[in-house]
Amino acid sequence: MSSETKLTLAKLAKLAGVSTSTASRALKDNPLIKQETRNKVQALAKEYNYSVNAAASRLRTQKTHVIAVILNLIDHTEQSTTDPFLLKLVGELNLALNAKGYELLLSNSFMASDDWANYFIHSQRADGMIVIGQGKSTKKIDRAAEAGVPLVVWGDPKSEARYPIVGGDNYQGGFEAATHLLQKGAKRVLFLGDAEHAEMQERYRGYLQAHQDANIPVSEDCTCTIDITSKAAYEYINQRVKANGLEFDGIVCSSDMVALGALKALKERYVGIPSDVGIVGYDDISLAELMHPALTTVRQNTQQAASAMVEQLLLQFEGKETASYVVDTQLVVRRSSKHD
Repeated sequence: MSSETKLTLAKLAKLAGVSTSTASRALKDNPLIKQETRNKVQALAKEYNYSVNAAASRLRTQKTHVIAVILNLIDHTEQSTTDPFLLKLVGELNLALNAKGYELLLSNSFMASDDWANYFIHSQRADGMIVIGQGKSTKKIDRAAEAGVPLVVWGDPKSEARYPIVGGDNYQGGFEAATHLLQKGAKRVLFLGDAEHAEMQERYRGYLQAHQDANIPVSEDCTCTIDITSKAAYEYINQRVKANGLEFDGIVCSSDMVALGALKALKERYVGIPSDVGIVGYDDISLAELMHPALTTVRQNTQQAASAMVEQLLLQFEGKETASYVVDTQLVVRRSSKHD
């Protein structure tokens, strides 16, 4: 075949001795096509430098095979796309989407303005959306859902919504974190985070229930509302200890990054961890095990979460019923709360 002659899908199918539709599916590695046929078609495509015209395919099918993953960051926060837990979840989503033949388009709530349906779907940037985080308000998410956009949200799965929400059992996670410190003998445990977020609010409720079950009252100044970043936690703990001395013996942190900031502030003041203050984080990012001391935390199964989110989104493409999904959580006990 002349190098000047562009190989079409029809010609590739003829070379392989299959139908055009079979060749198309084989190129997409569709499991319904025999492995032998897939290998043959793909080998011929490689030999003749054949590549799918994505633009033409998009015009023909009106599908992009792209999923927009939106980091739903709130105003007035320093939390960013570099947050280790967000990156971990996005990485798992990328793998799960690729396995289903989709590409990932990463964006954030600021870039997309208020009209997500128009920005991502009607403009044909993507076929559907996965939103990471409910934030303090779900107005933007609700607006997209009302416009009929296929979407799934990472957040608190117990929230009532017209779209599926995938997430851990935040109430149970907060309960186990606080119960663990109280059972270790802590009497005055702080909750460090922002309970206005749907997920954090459930973790806070669990924290309160643990105290109630242990018959230990929680004073108002034990609820410490801060931005969910290590910098905010570091500054808050630093200022609090400087002003009041060490008047607490435990901290339940709303994330591992918050725990990292608190840990740094206490160590700089030569506070013993966990002999003086026990600390529990949330998320189990890779850094948690490398902290000194290693951080006790609540692990969320991000691989399971990513698979569930992609599954729920694809069900919407097929017009099938969807449901919210609770992923596994587990308290991982390490040195930051455990005495020898």
